[in-house]
Amino acid sequence: MSDDDARPADTRRLPTLDKTPDTAEEAARSGPDDAPASSDEDDRTGRFWSARRVPAAVVALLLLAAAGLLLYDVAAVRADRPAMAWRRRLAHELATRPLDNPWVLGAAALAVVLGIWLIVLALTPGLRQVLPMRRTAPGIRAGLDRSAAALVLRDRAMEVAGVQSVRMKVGRRKAKAHALSHFRELDEVRADLDVSLGEGLRQLGLAHPLRLTVHVRRPKKG
Repeated sequence: MSDDDARPADTRRLPTLDKTPDTAEEAARSGPDDAPASSDEDDRTGRFWSARRVPAAVVALLLLAAAGLLLYDVAAVRADRPAMAWRRRLAHELATRPLDNPWVLGAAALAVVLGIWLIVLALTPGLRQVLPMRRTAPGIRAGLDRSAAALVLRDRAMEVAGVQSVRMKVGRRKAKAHALSHFRELDEVRADLDVSLGEGLRQLGLAHPLRLTVHVRRPKKG
């Protein structure tokens, strides 16, 4: 009888397994894509910038038309032809009207407003309807439309017991829910909506969390 046969079953030596390959494979699978984005990176995630093609096209067309008309009139004067009536009238008005004239002040105010509008368009990102999402990989940005976010949250709120209808409004910083409940206590429905919509907001993966406001009331009778 050998020593291995005489050894009890519960003390029998088991073969050793090398866990290094599995651990290496696990580490390879859990790369940087699976790691949550850092808070500093989330803070640097800003809004998407709009191309603003319509304002740029309008301004470009107006400038092109004005420059072309002025160039044509200057060329006509150089060719010993009389200047256009609008340029003679404009030169006369600028030479004779005082600076406190209402028309002069109105034109100046209009120019200031247009200038401020162009500066605001140049310095602000625009695309207010797109909410930036958290970055899970370097060099990749994603955004979620506010109407789509409101639709997802509305469908989630409709799954709460006692909710008859929900009107969701998602802004840049807040999410508001106005619900009608036809049974159950309003406090219970509001608490369930807080939990459900709060979890829904976290699952949206937005870079900047939205503040949630929930209003619940009974539907009007009749």
